[in-house]
Amino acid sequence: MVAVPPLFFPSGFYYRVGAIVWILSIAAIGLNLLMGYAGQVSLGHAGFIGIGAYAAAILPSRYGLHGLAAMAVGACASALIAWLAGRPILRLRGHYLAVATLGFGILIAMVLTNEQWLTGGPDGMRVPRLVILDWPVRGSDTWYWIGGGLMILAAWIALNLVDSPTGRALRAIHDSEVAARVVGVDVARYKLTVFVVSAVFASVAGSLLAFFDGHITPDAAGFLRSVELVTMVVVGGMGSIVGSVVGTLVIVVLPQTLTFLSDYKHIMVGALIMVFMIFLRAGIVPTLVALIGRRWP
Repeated sequence: MVAVPPLFFPSGFYYRVGAIVWILSIAAIGLNLLMGYAGQVSLGHAGFIGIGAYAAAILPSRYGLHGLAAMAVGACASALIAWLAGRPILRLRGHYLAVATLGFGILIAMVLTNEQWLTGGPDGMRVPRLVILDWPVRGSDTWYWIGGGLMILAAWIALNLVDSPTGRALRAIHDSEVAARVVGVDVARYKLTVFVVSAVFASVAGSLLAFFDGHITPDAAGFLRSVELVTMVVVGGMGSIVGSVVGTLVIVVLPQTLTFLSDYKHIMVGALIMVFMIFLRAGIVPTLVALIGRRWP
């Protein structure tokens, strides 16, 4: 999946698009664990991307921390915030949960925007280049392979989690919280656990995006980014790790392929997403798997 596309890249620009796909796939995989397997909706997950991104920007530039250490601190901070915020939020269900997570994401974005002394305000701030063993990481092609490798690692971790007793508990919660409680599943603990795990995935993706772009703004934690993540999960297929990657690929690449439409590009992107949802209601990957299973039993 990662090694084949570069064989067909006509220019270096495609490495940049590919790197963005792999990095955002990490966040989408984490969100799919929360939505597709545990059945918990989050409309503010970009807040954790913002935390990871600004950790990568602030800690090295102002406190001299190594980039990898800053990424780890951002992931730990996201895990702690997710644990603290998730305890009351995850008691809610349905649209109440969606609105609560939306409010959380808006709160993070407002803090990043208003605390100019720390974050640079709406204009954002520069992110120091990531250095690994005295080697400055630069170039879209390099970030393509780094992003692809970490995406594979994230997918492997997610698949192992899904196949574990925790994964079975999450699927039970998704089907029915009441039934899960009856068979002895600690619903609150498992929901909080997957919320924390998904937050760490998003934070790592945010740090990688910050290092890759070299500049970060509060838009990274904005509502539109959260909606984009949810769209990636739904289009690719909830409850499918591969679907998270496919959904990210569609949402990132589709606008690039429709640039010739100029002002009508966003209209066509929205229309195509509607078509996907009408004819592929379970998502691209689960629908294709079901069709193949019917044709070749």
